[in-house]
Amino acid sequence: MTRRATLLALSALGASYRFFLKGQAVGPASLMDFEPLAKQVISPMAFEYIASGAADEITLRANREAWNKISLKPRVLVDVSRIDTKQTLLGQELAFPILLAPTATHKLVHPQGELATTRAASASSITFVVSTLSSVTIEEISKAANSTLWFQLYVQKDRSITRELMKRSEVAGCRAFCITVDTPVRGVRDHDVRAGYHLPPGVQFANIETRPGELGPQVLNASLTWSDIDWVRSQTRLPVLLKGILSAEDASTAAKEGFAGVIVSNHGARNLDTTPATVEALPLVVDKVNGQIPVLVDGGIRRGTDVLKAIALGATAVLIGRPYLYGLGYRGEEGVSQVVRMLRTEFQAAMALTGQTSIAGINRSILWS
Repeated sequence: MTRRATLLALSALGASYRFFLKGQAVGPASLMDFEPLAKQVISPMAFEYIASGAADEITLRANREAWNKISLKPRVLVDVSRIDTKQTLLGQELAFPILLAPTATHKLVHPQGELATTRAASASSITFVVSTLSSVTIEEISKAANSTLWFQLYVQKDRSITRELMKRSEVAGCRAFCITVDTPVRGVRDHDVRAGYHLPPGVQFANIETRPGELGPQVLNASLTWSDIDWVRSQTRLPVLLKGILSAEDASTAAKEGFAGVIVSNHGARNLDTTPATVEALPLVVDKVNGQIPVLVDGGIRRGTDVLKAIALGATAVLIGRPYLYGLGYRGEEGVSQVVRMLRTEFQAAMALTGQTSIAGINRSILWS
């Protein structure tokens, strides 16, 4: 029996999901290992909420499969004894081009919630994009942080609420706003219905007042337009990025309007099913904006090779979501740190094996045509 088959058999028997090497229990070996580990310790409802996508999950599968279809071109006899992963984004230096994407209600998977995530981000020197729908307030998160924070914003119909959220985020030390623009309404999420998604006692949206578990009109804004986003930008001196861009035309408009950047995203495949995988949209967006603004990407990233491919296709950085939530559920702060370490190590190895010693040198020439 293969190692994978053995592990799946153990899981099916309800055994504690551990990995073994020469009889010794060891930790996860890759980001993919964290999902089954987390499934053993968090509630079935929480797991379904995190793991699932919209409708038939065609886009959810495509997000991952599309990265696998891109081949890398290895190069040899290059001195790769020193690898520089530093990247500059919006005037901020990143130790490596990876951010923690905004994800809601971390207390669903761990009692310390976003505080554990924040401490791990600080220990890993990684930027954490805090969600409007976090289960810990931005003020508490700021007190725990020792690395860069950004804030993800759902623009409310009541502009005074939005203005107050922005003011609180700025006072808390956030250094950029990411406006989610791809969710005027909730997507069709069959798994949430089947799992009976709700916020259990002790878990709530800490930054904004809603009815218990409400994710509809109280939070989302179906009337949101470019003029509303322009108003948001007028309320701050911080960089404002648009998250949820797939269309090259929308990206071009964002660049012309002077936004600080765009994040190519299909909301983790949780909104509109049968949209393209984000890596399929990425090169079209990059070519359209033509260097006017930075382009970031999320969706399905599980390997350091995925990060390298994204940079080669023109992304300035990537964001990860589900993997660090699985790490959080599995081992709290240390689990998140493990996820970041693994991805960074794999990215460095992928750079070395394609003959790249710095981010600046990475381009489409490293992709197998």
